[in-house]
Amino acid sequence: MISVNNLTKKIGSVNALNGLSFSAQNGKITGLLGPNGAGKTTCLRTVFGLLKADSGNTEIDGIDVAKDPMQAKQQLGLFPDPCGLYERLTPREYVEFFAQLSGMDIDGAKEATTDVLSKLKMEDIADRRCQGFSQGQHMKTALAQAIVHKPTNIILDEPTRGLDVMSTRILRDLLQMLKEQGHCVLFSSHVMQEVAALCDHVVVMAKGKVVAEGSPESLCERTGKQTLEEAFIELIGSDEGIAA
Repeated sequence: MISVNNLTKKIGSVNALNGLSFSAQNGKITGLLGPNGAGKTTCLRTVFGLLKADSGNTEIDGIDVAKDPMQAKQQLGLFPDPCGLYERLTPREYVEFFAQLSGMDIDGAKEATTDVLSKLKMEDIADRRCQGFSQGQHMKTALAQAIVHKPTNIILDEPTRGLDVMSTRILRDLLQMLKEQGHCVLFSSHVMQEVAALCDHVVVMAKGKVVAEGSPESLCERTGKQTLEEAFIELIGSDEGIAA
């Protein structure tokens, strides 16, 4: 479970986070939905400990990220940019390396790597160099790296950016699998169809704060709209009107 409590963060003259609070539950997919500049990436970087909040705090499975960052990160898996893979390594070599970086000994890393490659059905490509992989194969390798240390929580920042239709579908299936296994999945996006198709809970953000949250269906019901896109425009429009 990820709990964000009254986070504030100023970057230059901009209040990137402005009293942001929400929670993401285990066994559910939570989406941060907002326009560019809403604070989604700043939020995720703060959750992972890459940025330090000016005030407020984030807890990962009850662990305060600011007070015990190493223990908190053990409970987090960060989905990296699949294009950043070191292509001269095989998926097995790549994932084992990151398993050891997370603190596992050599034998433990080998066992965990075999387990995660099996879980993601990657045995057929496990010992091939990543060079020449399709987008979907790159993505599976990146996800294997993110979850090899068996974190409870998975964070993804606009994960389908730049992916083709088939790769996007593969990623959706993988996220559903993680949800069914009881993981807490938190991701940011501004793609309405993606959020509507995947998310159990949606946090609508604007100007560094929460405008509304709930299931896609409840947000549509709240605004009297038929689609999440229409509901989003109504919510963001209302927020800008209040801010003005």
